[in-house]
Amino acid sequence: MEVRCLQENQYVLQSPTAEGRYWIPYINLFLGIWYGTRLGATMHWLRWWDAAGNLLLWSSEQSELERQRAQQERQRAESAIAQLESERQRSQALAAQLRELGIDPNA
Repeated sequence: MEVRCLQENQYVLQSPTAEGRYWIPYINLFLGIWYGTRLGATMHWLRWWDAAGNLLLWSSEQSELERQRAQQERQRAESAIAQLESERQRSQALAAQLRELGIDPNA
């Protein structure tokens, strides 16, 4: 792959990083080749990385990531609700035991 960037009215050949990516200063991104599966095809794809080296996700990848995060949040919420219900039942059982001993738990 060969990448050239305009510098002082002249296109200058860019050198790749150790990862084989090319810095594009006008947009502050790296351009490189990524091997993986997209749209059912496993092959080399042109991809973008940010200045910190993080791969920029395609919209389908971002959607899947958000779906997974939402599922994890749902599971956490369901777990918290189950724990609260367990604590409520325990509290009611303890209050019943106190009443059996003649103690008002609300006093």
